[in-house]
Amino acid sequence: MILFTILMLVVFGKMIGLAFRAAWGVTKIVFGLIFLPVILIGLVIAGFMYLALPILAVAGIVMLIRRFAVAV
Repeated sequence: MILFTILMLVVFGKMIGLAFRAAWGVTKIVFGLIFLPVILIGLVIAGFMYLALPILAVAGIVMLIRRFAVAV
């Protein structure tokens, strides 16, 4: 009985870890493809171009660094 409980916790623990990793991946994709552009467009429409441009520049620099870091 104890062995069954331990193995069950191991299996379900790994499944929960996989679920958290998958949810984090989906969250990053949704944020990058939907929320960030909508927020930037909203800032430009509201007249906050001086705020939207640095955010866009920082996001672009981070993407360039990540792309070259993965390629090397």
